[in-house]
Amino acid sequence: MDMNEGRYRVLAVVTCIGMLLVLLAGALVTNTGSGRGCGDDWPLCNGKFIPAYTVESLIEYSHRLISGAVGLLVLASFIATLVLYRKHREPVFYASGAGVFTIVQAVMGALAVVWPQSSSVLALHFGFSILAFAFTLLLVLWALRLKRGEASMRIEPRLPRSIYGLSLAALVFSYVVIYLGAFVRHTQSYGGCLGWPLCNGKWIPAWEGATRIVFTHRLGAAALFLLILWLLIVIVRTDRVDRGIRRSGKAAFILVCCQVLSGALLTYTLTDTDWFIFTSMLHNLIVAAMFGVLADLTIRSWKWSERREGS
Repeated sequence: MDMNEGRYRVLAVVTCIGMLLVLLAGALVTNTGSGRGCGDDWPLCNGKFIPAYTVESLIEYSHRLISGAVGLLVLASFIATLVLYRKHREPVFYASGAGVFTIVQAVMGALAVVWPQSSSVLALHFGFSILAFAFTLLLVLWALRLKRGEASMRIEPRLPRSIYGLSLAALVFSYVVIYLGAFVRHTQSYGGCLGWPLCNGKWIPAWEGATRIVFTHRLGAAALFLLILWLLIVIVRTDRVDRGIRRSGKAAFILVCCQVLSGALLTYTLTDTDWFIFTSMLHNLIVAAMFGVLADLTIRSWKWSERREGS
């Protein structure tokens, strides 16, 4: 094994894990209401490099430190990709995407501190964090396939167009559902729907206030579950499907099931602050993994789609 290849793979994995920590740390800041823990100062915290200790300032400042460290890892991954694999468009695209969205989320985070933003804008911050994580995960998956010799395959299986179409639809719609979930968090609308699967004891609750926001998110999550189930059925019923595609389809379905169940668990822990923070973080972790798997499935099904035959 090429030593450079092995080190590159380790760097990609560490960067991906770091980006996941950034995503979870950002969610922790929101869930604990620590967004103003450093006042309106950036990059300083309450005018100091090392701020006075409060729980809020500790959480917010830790998030900033983690983000800064991971930003350096993303830069290192980008440079290593250009040095080792600049002739491969796929890893260069993934490393570039990770860099772009890391910068975007950092800028948005700084702006949110200096100039308070609306909940709709703040929800985008989490969305960009998801994209940054997805690109680092895609880079890891590419590096692992390179190790197995799959990244340089000349003969690729051909898939029906329906798999690519459904994968893309699930990916785009999952981003919408993720945004809705972040909007619920930033508007602090959790209590809009008490109980699960019913909302305030009804299948169709009153369409107003926080209830409307939470119930819209629930409807989106239910629709996403059905869409990914449809995608899995199409994959399973198709004969000419690579084993990797089948595994990804099954993984996406398992993760969307876990997403739904973790959402229910989150609802049941609303009255317990400590458990609510844990279940909320778990929900975010599952959602990030699901989006990453769908992104990888979409890209591979596009590469192997019948419409690209002869291209």
